[in-house]
Amino acid sequence: MPFISKIERQSDYLNFSPSTPIVIDNGASYFRIGWAGETDPRVVFRNIVSRPRHKVTGETITIVGDHDPTLMKYFDCSRSGPRSAFESNVVCQFEIMEYILDFGFDRLGANGSEIDHPVLITECVCNPVHSRRNMAELLFETYGVPSVAFGVDAAFSYKYNQQQGVCAKDGLALCPGFITTHVIPFVDGEPVYKGCCRTNVGGFHVTDHLKQLLSLKYPYHFARFTWEKVEDLKMEHCYIAPDYASEARLFQKGVKEAEEKTRFWQLPWVPPPIEQPPSEEEIARKAAIKEKQGQRLREMAEAKRSSKINELENELQGLEFLLHQLDQVEESDVPSFLAETGYVSRQEIESAHNKVTQSLRKAKGEPKNEHAEPEKADLATDEKYYLINIPDDILTMEQLNEKKKQLAIKSMSEGRQRLKQKRYEEELERERKQQLEEEKRLENPELYLEQLHARYKDLSERVDQQKRLKTNGGNTNGNNFSGNVGRGERLNAAQRERMRLLTTAAYDRGKGEDTFGARDEDWQLYKLMSKDNNDDDEGPDEDEAELARISSRLVDLDPTFIPKLEAGNGTSQPAEVPRFRPLTKEDFQIVLGVERFRCPELLFNPNWIGVDQAGLDEMAGVSIRRLGYTDENFEEKLTSSILVTGGSSLFPGMVERLESGIRMLRPCGSTIKIVRALNPVMDAWRGASSYASHSQFHTQTFSRMDYYERGEDWLRDYQLKYTF
Repeated sequence: MPFISKIERQSDYLNFSPSTPIVIDNGASYFRIGWAGETDPRVVFRNIVSRPRHKVTGETITIVGDHDPTLMKYFDCSRSGPRSAFESNVVCQFEIMEYILDFGFDRLGANGSEIDHPVLITECVCNPVHSRRNMAELLFETYGVPSVAFGVDAAFSYKYNQQQGVCAKDGLALCPGFITTHVIPFVDGEPVYKGCCRTNVGGFHVTDHLKQLLSLKYPYHFARFTWEKVEDLKMEHCYIAPDYASEARLFQKGVKEAEEKTRFWQLPWVPPPIEQPPSEEEIARKAAIKEKQGQRLREMAEAKRSSKINELENELQGLEFLLHQLDQVEESDVPSFLAETGYVSRQEIESAHNKVTQSLRKAKGEPKNEHAEPEKADLATDEKYYLINIPDDILTMEQLNEKKKQLAIKSMSEGRQRLKQKRYEEELERERKQQLEEEKRLENPELYLEQLHARYKDLSERVDQQKRLKTNGGNTNGNNFSGNVGRGERLNAAQRERMRLLTTAAYDRGKGEDTFGARDEDWQLYKLMSKDNNDDDEGPDEDEAELARISSRLVDLDPTFIPKLEAGNGTSQPAEVPRFRPLTKEDFQIVLGVERFRCPELLFNPNWIGVDQAGLDEMAGVSIRRLGYTDENFEEKLTSSILVTGGSSLFPGMVERLESGIRMLRPCGSTIKIVRALNPVMDAWRGASSYASHSQFHTQTFSRMDYYERGEDWLRDYQLKYTF
């Protein structure tokens, strides 16, 4: 089974005797394994397993713990995310647990599948018997472990700190872990499990809550908030507020103290390149290159022009020679001569000659003969429409049809020319008006702007009045507004006339068979119904066009001008396109303000995330009450030695907040002493290592034969003695 890991494999496994126990701290967050009697574990990795597939070969591999990000580009992790063997701090997925144990024993240096060393493995408080049974069977059947012992990680941490003189024999162990939080009372150095208290909130929920807050606050940086990075932010910047309400008010008011507590995480950002103005040498160099390219283009254009002039001169000489020969040919031989040349008539040759002459004159850049142009145009028109002026009685049937075509084409051409001339005159008139307006504006800008506003107001009122007339025909509901009028009153005169014609036709033809359209007068009625009848609903309105022009003019001249919305048409002005703003360094900054103390507050208020259980300070009072002692002096002994251990106890301000919270639950004047473990993360493994190195450790283990002889009921009552 291939593994991917950066953890080096130990090479001194065979140097330890079979009687040396292997110590395993099987935490929900990290897995630690090492030898009894040592101060630090040999192998530490995250207690997760991933099984992605190779993108090329399709082979499934096993990744235990932290993986190398550089290798992940070769594997598909979309279908297999990291999985844990724990559910609410209890090992339930033993298939995943087997992968983790395989990897741990392999990196410890074990050869083969047999482990010939006793094993001390940690578990949660009051671990269910089915989890303990499956773990024992896994160690006995799969790895051949000679003997096994189960112990509570928080108890090992308390005993280790007791040996170091940090806490007393009687006290409380508060363990805010990764998934759950436990409180264990100790009496005479032994844990009393009937007084234990548990809440299903831990460091995992703090990290997840921080990840959600940052993702909602900065959705465009969502991909940056990986679990590992948010975990680092939590451990580096989060803290426990002495009083959450007062701390939140500081950030709400934005005082200087809140600004000092705000932290910034700068994401990778590359400033955009600043365009430097080109130097004089660069400008001169570009100008020289441009001049060189222009000279080359001019030479190419001149060569092309010369070639074209030569071609046109040759073609013109050929046409002149052809006309000269045509003059010498007899009239009877003209058709045969033209058939050989490819032309139909002499007019066609002359037309080609004129075109080539014009093209040659244009290519040489000679000025046009303005007096000759109209005459030539008239001649060309007469040649094109040569049948128009000929009487019909001397034309054949085919020539008559051709004459009709020429008449239609000529009328259409003349219409287009008139329309073109009209547009040209309108454009000249528009330019003349614009020039006059510009002269007025330059002469007196303030007066011009005032007149423009007055003109806009008059046109706006006129257009609104026209729209109201179109809507209800001039009728109102008494408030000078349209509305609450009938359908007939909303129609204008043209629409009412069409409605009357339709009603008449329907009344006359409503009985019997529908024969509308069978007679000629029906089509006359249809023309009347479809006639415009001076209906001003269709087509552009001059007032509206003028209003739009004045509105655009005011927008250009007056920055404070806001055009009216087109409410009558049911449309509004298009939304303004957001202006592009270049990204700055601040756009890639993650600001950690109230999130620094809001997320760890879940340990004291689990109901914020829907967990209806007690907070960390309240759990201490619950645990003391569950013991059932009535001696107040004994309760004083417990509260005077409270040890805080576990990864989530590393938040700054944890001890002070716990002391103030527990003091509110105890009688006035009670002695309360809260201390943090020497190393809240490693003390559980160190305590287990010290315990397993004792000479009487073998008396607390049980072998495979003991397990099968005594059965599951004995395993349910199995408890480790922490004091020899």
